[in-house]
Amino acid sequence: MPFRYREYREEPLGADELREVLALLGVGPRDVLRPKEAEALGIGTDVDGDALVARMVEAPTLLQRPIAVRGDRAIVARPETLLRGFLGLD
Repeated sequence: MPFRYREYREEPLGADELREVLALLGVGPRDVLRPKEAEALGIGTDVDGDALVARMVEAPTLLQRPIAVRGDRAIVARPETLLRGFLGLD
């Protein structure tokens, strides 16, 4: 199955693209935030919405990964079995 791999540190998501992915996931930015990275960068629970998206754009390691997008659906593909099922490889 053809796919496009995107290295998030070399080609990070922009704010609009990140919002689109969040919409496909059906979640808000806090739901895909990596807690340890957020803590290390001093991002508390008071940061939310657009401010959190902006921080994720600045520091892409804050975002859970990998994220797989296929058509109008997306998943946080961890563990690998989720990705295999999402792609219909099971």
